[in-house]
Amino acid sequence: MFRHAYRFVADRHDAEDVLATTFLELWRRRDTVGLVDGSVLPWLLVTASNTALSSRRARQRYQKLLGRIPHDEALPSAEEEAFARQETLDSRLREALHRLRDIDRGLVALVMLEGYPTAEAAAALGITPGTARTRLSRVRTRLRLELSPTSAPALPTEEASS
Repeated sequence: MFRHAYRFVADRHDAEDVLATTFLELWRRRDTVGLVDGSVLPWLLVTASNTALSSRRARQRYQKLLGRIPHDEALPSAEEEAFARQETLDSRLREALHRLRDIDRGLVALVMLEGYPTAEAAAALGITPGTARTRLSRVRTRLRLELSPTSAPALPTEEASS
């Protein structure tokens, strides 16, 4: 679970916060959480993904606020520079995932990142396996287009086009 949360936030402390929130939500909804083959893990992974993205948005708002406050310029450490380079490598993928609908993001998290079979991911998300396969195919095509080196500006979200 930690590894999964860390993929989205790329900060150890934020990943720990995401996990804490995810497990608190599990405890809060313990009577209504859907199990897949007797396992709560798919639900946890989807919830962690959504929690991580919400946390990331909150952090971005906070960083914007801090950016408006005047401060002295400090030189970044070697560690900060290395982290910044890592951020730029993953930022396009993170932004592309952020623009997906929740259900598509859940499919990506379960099938593409965690290796769950499509049928199990579909059960965890409350959709049919056929629907899951179709959505995954569309998501793969969309991500391939958005992340190609010669890609045009980002495609509109499905929510905007619906």
